[in-house]
Amino acid sequence: MATTTWGWLILACPLAGTVIIGTGFRLWRGRMPGWIGTLAIGLAFVASVGAFFSLRNHPVEHRQLTSSLWNYAVTGGIDAKLQILVDPLSVFMCLVVSGVSTLIHLYSVAYMGSDRGYARFFGYLNYFVFSMLLLVLAGNFLILIVGWAFVGAASYMLISFWYRRTTATRAGIKAFVINVVGDVGLVLGTYFIFRHSHTLDFLATFKQAPTLGASHHGALVAGMLLLLVGAFAKSAQVPLHTWLPDAMEGPTPVSALIHAATMVTAGVYLIARMHPLFEHAQAAATVGAIGGCATLLIAATIALVVTDLKRVIAYSTMSQIGYMIMGVSSGAYAAGLFHLMTHAFFKALLFMAAGSVIAAMANEQSLDRMGGFRRAMPFTFACFIIGGLALSGVPPFSGWLSKDEILAFDATRGGAWWIFTVLGYLGALMTAVYTFRMIFRAFLGDPVPEALELEHGHIAHVEPPRNPATGEEEDTDVGFPGPEHHIAEREWPMKGAMGALALLATVGGLIQIPKVDNAISRFLEPAFGDSRFTHLEPSTAGAWLGLVVGAAFGLIGIAIAYRIWVQNPGFATRLRERVPALHRFLVNKWYFDEAIDLLFLRPATAFGRFAQSTFERLFVDGTLVGGTTGIVRVGSAAVRSLQAGLVRYYAAVLLLGLTVVGLYFLIQSS
Repeated sequence: MATTTWGWLILACPLAGTVIIGTGFRLWRGRMPGWIGTLAIGLAFVASVGAFFSLRNHPVEHRQLTSSLWNYAVTGGIDAKLQILVDPLSVFMCLVVSGVSTLIHLYSVAYMGSDRGYARFFGYLNYFVFSMLLLVLAGNFLILIVGWAFVGAASYMLISFWYRRTTATRAGIKAFVINVVGDVGLVLGTYFIFRHSHTLDFLATFKQAPTLGASHHGALVAGMLLLLVGAFAKSAQVPLHTWLPDAMEGPTPVSALIHAATMVTAGVYLIARMHPLFEHAQAAATVGAIGGCATLLIAATIALVVTDLKRVIAYSTMSQIGYMIMGVSSGAYAAGLFHLMTHAFFKALLFMAAGSVIAAMANEQSLDRMGGFRRAMPFTFACFIIGGLALSGVPPFSGWLSKDEILAFDATRGGAWWIFTVLGYLGALMTAVYTFRMIFRAFLGDPVPEALELEHGHIAHVEPPRNPATGEEEDTDVGFPGPEHHIAEREWPMKGAMGALALLATVGGLIQIPKVDNAISRFLEPAFGDSRFTHLEPSTAGAWLGLVVGAAFGLIGIAIAYRIWVQNPGFATRLRERVPALHRFLVNKWYFDEAIDLLFLRPATAFGRFAQSTFERLFVDGTLVGGTTGIVRVGSAAVRSLQAGLVRYYAAVLLLGLTVVGLYFLIQSS
């Protein structure tokens, strides 16, 4: 089978799943929609594996293959086609996206089992994965923009899935609006590039990168900065990050899907895909690296004080995506994508484990209400520990090898890039602290009533159900969470998905050991062979020294968390009382929401009110609408007065008309 045929099959499977679930949702009973959706994404993963092996059969210099189904418009310098690009980068992304998404679907089969919107959920979930796969397989800017917009729409539907919760609908709208800002940046950036390259095709554009950098450098930098707007919005980087924590209003599998392997990694993929252009617009690449570094630090500081379990993991996602953005912006493409892969493993695992704990808490998400679940939920606890160790960069878990490879690369570049390395290690220290703060508070200490009830064989239920964010009473009808709660200890689909991810989070990093086995770098080499950073590799001593330093920071962070929240649990409260202003600053998330509200939302609202009360009411309603109405009224009256029913009047009007027409032609002929 042709390699590109595998690419089309990757897209066809989730699209077919979406259509089958969506059109037959009234026919499916029980968990059938979940199994159909899981099978569809599983088949996409199988097709991705087929594309991987098929691509490896091609010579290294011929591993960038394109295929077009039909031409949308090929005229006037526009080459808009329904085209995919199957190369090592797109196949790598397909493997990660489809593989992790299959496990998330499997987890969801049980987790969402009692929800009245069960079929709708899996229809949305399949559509989301199709959109992400379309984005990474796009062979030109047109299909990239379409996939980019589809992902934004799918995320809106999933975040606000429980649409009768006002908090969920607001979070969905917020995510959609901020992502539309990114969409505008992507479209405008594409225009700047297309204006001088005269092509939408990726490979044709990349061949012109040196010419664009030399002849139209300003336009290229502007275009790349606009593409960064799209990347930062989709990947929740400062300052377009505020939608991500609010996205926790969606069901936990949605959080795992958006934050692990799909939506938030789109910005990382975009920068990596556009690397030939970014390398000739170094100012834009530097902005990307600075933005990623700032995000990883800001998000880590907020995660130190947040008490919502899912939001702690969400800020962790922002921080880890910051590492990836910093990596691919600085030229560490393989390292950044390696961390993207390992992060997908342990972050999906952490969200799934968090979902199990939240279910045991009857949907309560506050760490202040949790504690002592270690004995009641041993499997979930073990998965949380594995995910936490991988996130903290402790050997031999996957995050240790991938995150430190980015920092070692920046150190190798030298000069000012050393700053990124130092700040990256500072972020690693904070990562270990907030990760094990979360684990220690949820699982150690005295068991809370819900943990005691689970130890006696009963899962806690709250009657009537309430929104954990607002405390408002809810029902279990369509648009609200289902009445039942499912935990990994009792549901084999949840346990199977979490067990697979725990294994990958433990050993997944071993395929890329410095100077031992660089499997990912070798596979991705054809995609980045034109980079001027391909020769830049840390020395063996430098790479292993970085791994030792990273592991030390991770262990120190865990020790700090143990000292504060286990050995001396009152210390955190005393520290908060000593520096209330700092705590308030971090609890309010650096006041980014308030700043956006002050600088953008309020002026826009004030302008809208002014336009409504003046321009719309006086000019549109009074002049345009009212004036048009008046003209029509006068004209109608005149016509009615002429229709007197007398034939001589009609003959006179006809004669007058003919006279006017005759005079017109006489004047024209003279």
